[in-house]
Amino acid sequence: MNERTSVDMWFDPICPWAWITSRWLLEVERVRDVEVRFHVMSLSVLNEGRELPEPYQEAMRTGWGPVRVCVAVQQRYGAAAVKAFYTALGTRIHLSKERLGPELFAAALTDAGLDPQLAAAAEDSRLDAALRESHEEGMRPVGTEVGTPVIHAPGPDGRQVAFFGPVVTPAPKGEAAGRLWDGVLLVAGTPGFFELKRSRDLDPTFD
Repeated sequence: MNERTSVDMWFDPICPWAWITSRWLLEVERVRDVEVRFHVMSLSVLNEGRELPEPYQEAMRTGWGPVRVCVAVQQRYGAAAVKAFYTALGTRIHLSKERLGPELFAAALTDAGLDPQLAAAAEDSRLDAALRESHEEGMRPVGTEVGTPVIHAPGPDGRQVAFFGPVVTPAPKGEAAGRLWDGVLLVAGTPGFFELKRSRDLDPTFD
């Protein structure tokens, strides 16, 4: 058997584009020798002090809760539990369109086989230092001009590369997911390559 390569993704659970990218990476696990580890970053941290429209400011205020619960899960149960909790949490947020709050957090924790009392972590600002540390670890190599998803992975030559994206909808399945992964690593591993972008004309699709 080939040794599986560790790939790290930083997510904020409220971001629909990060959710789609995460589902794509789980498809990549099926068709390439990679193992994905999920880490929390925070759009609320990223946007501190920025001039934002009021609706987005409100989203950033409510965004503290779910990332704190993710940190609490990491601290008590470890990385594998974060992966399971993100799947449960994202399913309720993005597919079921449930409202952020203690009931959603407790239900997602239960779905993932975790202690639902950790939902109280949403109001625990003592977790913010660990949150900021995880956020900084993910964002340091890519800068603050991007959001989530952020991925760190070994490039084609084995050296670590870090990048924002890909932003894609819907998530490719099967070998199409693998081909996208191969291409993303190729461009991300090219010295001096910074950007490939076009305007989005589709809303997130969660098929």
